[in-house]
Amino acid sequence: MPHFDKVLITGDFNIHVCCPDKALVKDFLSIMDSFNLVQWVSGPTHEHGHTLDLVFTHGLSILNLDICDSVFSDHLPILFDVEFSRPTLKVDAPVRRCRIFNSSTASQFSTAFHQICVPSVLCNNDPEELSSWFNASCTSILDTLAPLKTMQPKSKPEPWFNQRTCAARRECRRAERRWKRDRLQISFQMLKDSWHQYQTTVKESKKEYLSNIIMANSHNPRVLFRTIDSVLNVPQSVGHEASAKLCNDFLNFFIGKVEEIRANIQTPSTEPAEFVSPSAVFERFEPATLPFLEDVVSHMKPSGSPQDALSPLFVKELFSCVGPSVLAIINASLSSGVVPLHFKHAVVQPLLKKPNLDNTVMGNFRPISKLPFLSKILEKTVYTQLQSFLVRNNVLEVFQSGFKSLHSTESALLKVFNDILRATDMGDHVILVLLDLSAAFDTVDHEILLSRLQNVVGIGGAALTWFRSYLADRTMTVNLSRFTSDTAPLSFGVPQGSILGPLLFSLYLLPLGSIIQKHGVSFHFYADDSQIYLPIKKNGSSLKHLMSCLNEIRTWLESSFLSFNEKKTEVLVIGPSNRCDPSGLDLGPLAPHFKHSVRNLGFILDSDFKLDHHITSVVKQSFFHLRRLSAVKPFLTLQQLETVIHAFITSRLDYCNSLLFGVSQSSLSWLQLVQNAAARMLVGARKRE
Repeated sequence: MPHFDKVLITGDFNIHVCCPDKALVKDFLSIMDSFNLVQWVSGPTHEHGHTLDLVFTHGLSILNLDICDSVFSDHLPILFDVEFSRPTLKVDAPVRRCRIFNSSTASQFSTAFHQICVPSVLCNNDPEELSSWFNASCTSILDTLAPLKTMQPKSKPEPWFNQRTCAARRECRRAERRWKRDRLQISFQMLKDSWHQYQTTVKESKKEYLSNIIMANSHNPRVLFRTIDSVLNVPQSVGHEASAKLCNDFLNFFIGKVEEIRANIQTPSTEPAEFVSPSAVFERFEPATLPFLEDVVSHMKPSGSPQDALSPLFVKELFSCVGPSVLAIINASLSSGVVPLHFKHAVVQPLLKKPNLDNTVMGNFRPISKLPFLSKILEKTVYTQLQSFLVRNNVLEVFQSGFKSLHSTESALLKVFNDILRATDMGDHVILVLLDLSAAFDTVDHEILLSRLQNVVGIGGAALTWFRSYLADRTMTVNLSRFTSDTAPLSFGVPQGSILGPLLFSLYLLPLGSIIQKHGVSFHFYADDSQIYLPIKKNGSSLKHLMSCLNEIRTWLESSFLSFNEKKTEVLVIGPSNRCDPSGLDLGPLAPHFKHSVRNLGFILDSDFKLDHHITSVVKQSFFHLRRLSAVKPFLTLQQLETVIHAFITSRLDYCNSLLFGVSQSSLSWLQLVQNAAARMLVGARKRE
């Protein structure tokens, strides 16, 4: 099974899948589901009314399935069509404008920049003028050394197609033309030899390409995932041909979505009371130093905006040259409390949320916001000083694990798990409410955020002025290929793609913790994911406290322009092992949101806490990736295959594995099967070995 990407299994299984409550049926369907097999037969296939004959597929779609009348057997014949997907054509590279650098460009740029960067220029304390001068100077120099050129779209060769493979293919085609001309046996043999040599060369080049990437990124799963996907999948594109109109349509959609959410929020007439008062004041930023910026830039990811005068990689390479100018811009901004306007312009590129989604529906795209690289250096400088102040004065929410050092989804879930288990050990049921907020980062109100930074966090003076400038006059455009939309203002929301955005959002939520604690309810946050839970006593009084708390949470969220998505809010009830059935509990207004299992921070919880749903999901995903990895196994060495298996399989087995402590051995045996299958793939062992 792990070696095939298209599978069709049919036959008389003699298992009554029409009776899903039977233990045998549950186990059988769980096994088939763990291998990503889809069952298509839904009606009776036996004259006694049971469903015994089944059709399972993986990677195939079944059409026109029809269960016919029985003729010569007590089983009914099943007719169906199999739909085979056509190979997707590769998307041509879009027309783009870029600069062509050579080995001497960096040294020539450094020489030219030193000639125009005189001390008198850097003495200017206006960050707007300094940043404009820096961009104009860099652009002017590059226009001379490496002018922008329009690159016409052409088919992009495979990344492992190099001079050796090109020469081998050329020789193969030469031998083919010779054999077609003379039809001699020796020419035919030469063609077969050259073809075999070409295949061997391609395999070696592909192996070398993948080996280099895996060795360089053995501790970077994101790069490994992207590399394997690029080998196995054809990249998706926007469903329509890129144009200025399409860019504007995306712009209006992204802006309109947030405006609609805010318009539907019923804000109360009175401002909620803030329960937290600042214990210290942060009034100004300390000037940055050149060694500090060098360290910051060296550790930053080379991600920036398409409108950057210098690419992030070029800035990192030449920071010894441009560093003093960048330092002058940063310190001028910190001292004056002004953020340059072009630092606040985001270029948004739509990205399909999942590969299998319809790429003609705009709602299936996620806006990826790209900010200038220099603005991220400025934000990192501010973030370092602000974070030091917050930690030193214990300002951050204790039960907020998002964007916090030494905290993770696993540590957050472990805290919640421990509290729930302690309550169920006391004989109580525990009700867990997972709150869902719609586009929470995008609907943040700037004035309310600034008020909380001042009155709750303790930011004032020049520092507060800087944050006011940072949030004001932000703009965005949508970019597709060589087309760009009109410019639109961003009047609310923390900046997406920024370094400060997640921290500002967690500070925006600071008063919420005090509201929940006032009602005696337990909670834990991870960014905008909120977990509210409380033991339910037999007299039901605790449920009243929970409902009162949820009502006040809703009011506070609305007053903060955060949209409480009631439709996606989920409720899970966990009971003691001897009476885990929650059906007898009166959940009142929460009853419509009750679920038998929920996904919480990537981990699936169920009412009986046996975690069978999560284990089944992990097994299913792992076998899917094992099947995909078998396609690239021939190109990897044993050590490289081990690295990839750890990245794709072991990481899934290890995710939140501390929560599996105490799970039954029969459930854990499923994870052992996955590990055994991965080990057999690694060493090439047979199934029974």
